[in-house]
Amino acid sequence: MQSGAETEKKLKQAFKKLALEEPMEKITIREITDRAGLIRTTFYHHYQDKYDLMEQIIRDEIVNPIGPLVENDMIDEAVILIFSNLMKEKELYSRLAKTSGQNSFEQIAQRCVKDILYHVISQKIQAKIDAKTLKHSWLSPDMVAMYYAQTMTFVVMYWIDKGMPYNPREIAEIYEYIISRSLQDVVDELAEDMG
Repeated sequence: MQSGAETEKKLKQAFKKLALEEPMEKITIREITDRAGLIRTTFYHHYQDKYDLMEQIIRDEIVNPIGPLVENDMIDEAVILIFSNLMKEKELYSRLAKTSGQNSFEQIAQRCVKDILYHVISQKIQAKIDAKTLKHSWLSPDMVAMYYAQTMTFVVMYWIDKGMPYNPREIAEIYEYIISRSLQDVVDELAEDMG
C-alpha cells in the first residue's frame, strides 16, 4: 500500500500532464485518476476537486518555498524564487494561467500568496500591536497582505501573459521598482524617460 504522499504525488503528476494536453476546464477527475493509476474515490480522500489540487500544486511548488525567505526578510530573493519556480514549468503555468472564473489560477495564486504574507506579517508585528496602538488602525495585517498579494499576482499574470519575456531577476527588479515608488514618482520617471 502506498503512502498518502505518494498518492498525492501521482495525482499531481497526472494533473500536470493533463494540463499540458487540454484546458483546465475540460480536465475531469476520472482522467486524473486514470492517468495516476488510481480509483476515483482515492482522489476525494486528498482533494475536494481539481481546483483544490491546482491550489495545492501552487502552494507546494511556488508559494511555500518562499516562506523561509520572507520570514528572514529576504524579500528580493523570495520574489526571484517565485518567478524562477514558475519558469521551471513555463508551459504548465502558462496554460493554468488561462483558467478563468471563480477558481481561476489568478485567484488561487493570490489567495496562496496572501496566506503566507499574512502569516509572516502577523508574526512580525504581533508583539508591537500588543505593546501600543497602531498609527492607522485600518492598516491591518490582512489588508497589507492582500495589497501585496494583489500586486504580486498582477505582475505574475502580466509576465505569464506576455510569454515570460524577462528572466526571474529582471521581473523581480521590475516588481521592486513599481512597489518601492509612489504613483507620482513612477509617473514623473515615465514622463522624464519619454521627454
